[in-house]
Formats: sequence, structure tokens, C-alpha cells
Amino acid sequence: MGDIGSESIVVMPAPQVRERLVSGVSGFWAVAVVALCAGGGAGLIGLGLLSEGGQRTVGMAAGIVVAALALASLRGLTTVAPGEARVLQLFGHYKGTLRTDGLRWVNPFTDRTKVSTRIRNHETQTAKVNDNDGNPIEIAAVVVWQVQDTAQAKFEVDDFEEFVAIQTETAVRHIANSYPYDDHGNGGMSLRDNADEITGKLSAEIGARVASAGVGVVESRITRLAYAPEIAQAMLRRQQAGAVVAARQRIVEGAVGMVELALNRLEEGDLVELDDDRRAAMVSNLLVVLCSDQATQPVVNTGSLYA
Repeated sequence: MGDIGSESIVVMPAPQVRERLVSGVSGFWAVAVVALCAGGGAGLIGLGLLSEGGQRTVGMAAGIVVAALALASLRGLTTVAPGEARVLQLFGHYKGTLRTDGLRWVNPFTDRTKVSTRIRNHETQTAKVNDNDGNPIEIAAVVVWQVQDTAQAKFEVDDFEEFVAIQTETAVRHIANSYPYDDHGNGGMSLRDNADEITGKLSAEIGARVASAGVGVVESRITRLAYAPEIAQAMLRRQQAGAVVAARQRIVEGAVGMVELALNRLEEGDLVELDDDRRAAMVSNLLVVLCSDQATQPVVNTGSLYA
């Protein structure tokens, strides 16, 4: 296992083959040479027909061989489009990768496998997993990836596209198991509140898992994150209760500050002299007015506080 930050991720086996670039020969030059050789072979055949005896046989045989070899060499022509590569194999041995786009000519006996090097997306299916607190959640993600080493993509795994899909889903499930959906204000990392940090760790883990297949991760993002339906209502009520408590706390803090300001202003202006009982009564009345959900109805007291 290796460490990235505080999280451990899997370390895949080291690749046994690396990409080697080959450029081949310009296909247009190859066509020109083939045409000349084919013409030369046809000329030898013509000369053989004009000759007699053994020279005729030798001339015709040589012309046929040259023309046949010229035509057979046309099999070496291959076209490479932008964003594609050709992996070359000769009798089972890896000979190199052709990335130069256009019409190219390579050894006609090589097998050429097309590998796309374009940037691609993979979106996982919505998975139902348990978060770090054991709560069932639904999560899905999209990963942007690209083949960087065609030799590894071809020879290190059976099917690199399927490999990327499976390893991406595995990484998403592992990340979901490693963090809670919501930290509830405890100061730790959570899937909901630390999206940038979590997606960074997700990209790092996916990249480590698919690196041996010659694949690089450009970016990954969580596209769906929610509690599973069976606990969604209960968790919603919990979130609502937490929001109500937080709002009440803010209201009380503001009301206490306003009461303190009012008492200080009254004392500084010598507007009224309050003993402890009147101060307590004013504080109680002001807090009721400021913290109440309902509109207050004023009551005029025409008597004494001590009556």
C-alpha cells in the first residue's frame, strides 16, 4: 500500500513493457518505390518474353518475383488518424507504436492494432454503499481518462476499457466507505462538505489503480451523492433539526447582544435607574420579544412593579 495524504491506496504491479515510438516511412514515398519496382518487374517480364531459351525463363521469373514483392509490400501501408496509434507486433513480439498521423509504411509482416489515444469519459452506475458511519448512501462519479502508454494498454491487461470501468467503480466505493456523508459539524472531512478534497483523493486513487494499464486520469467528479431512500426522510429531519437549532442559537446570540446594548444605553444616558428586579424584568421581556416566533402584543403596566 502507498500513501497519498492521509489515505492509503492500492499499488498495482509494475508494468512489464513500455511504449517505444516508431515513425515508419512516408506512405507516399513507399507507393512511389512500389510503383517503380512493379514497373521494373513488368519490364523484366517483357524482356523475358523477347528473349529465348534460358534467358527467357530467368527474365520472366525475375520479373514475376519483383512484381510480386512490390505488390506484397503494399500491405505495409497504414493510415493513422489524429488521436489514434498503431501498436506493431512481429511474430508475437512488440516492435513499437506508430503515433505519426497520415499515410505511413511499416514492415508488411507486422500486425497493427489500433488504439485510441483520445480523451474519454466513463460514468459509473449509481452504487448503493455504506459510508464511514454505516449509513447507506447512493453515489456515482464520472472520470475523464486517456491512454498514455499504448503498449501497457495493449499487453498489461486483457481489456483496458473494462479495466478502467471496474477500477473506477472500486475506487468510488472505497472513497464512499472511507468518509461519512455528513460530519454534523464535528470538524472532520465528509463527502458532502469537502467535495474538492474528496474528488482529489478519488482522482489519485483511480490514477494509481489504472496506471499499470497505461491510462492517465485527467479529472474525476462525483455526479450523484444522496442518502439511500430508506433513511433519506430520517436524515432530512435530522438536518432540519440541526438547522433549527443553529438558527435558534443565532437568534439568542443576537437577542442577548441587543439587550446588553439597550441596558448600556439606558445607563449611559441616565434615562432610568434600574435596580436588580427591574433589570431582570426588562431582560426577560426583551428576550421574549426578540426570540418569539409570534408577533408580541404590548401590555401597558399602569401600576407599580411591586404592586
